[in-house]
Amino acid sequence: MAPLTAQHLRVLLSRYAEARIAQFERDTAPNRRALREAAEVLCSATRSPDIKAALFKADDLLAAEAPELHLPRRAAGARETSRVLMT
Repeated sequence: MAPLTAQHLRVLLSRYAEARIAQFERDTAPNRRALREAAEVLCSATRSPDIKAALFKADDLLAAEAPELHLPRRAAGARETSRVLMT
């Protein structure tokens, strides 16, 4: 498997977020399926057992890509995006 790039990871996160929003706005079978598929792809790409772990790992991977852009994790709320997507 090719290494996961930050750009590809951002695309996967965007796809998951869009599916999550669509499913929240209109709970339909196609929207649930799109959300499930986006979650599965993100879990696979990050080699995580579930979506919660995948979102946290994605945060960690993106933070590692450009550490100079981040404050210390606790001060910056590095996992804020993941928390929003999980609610």
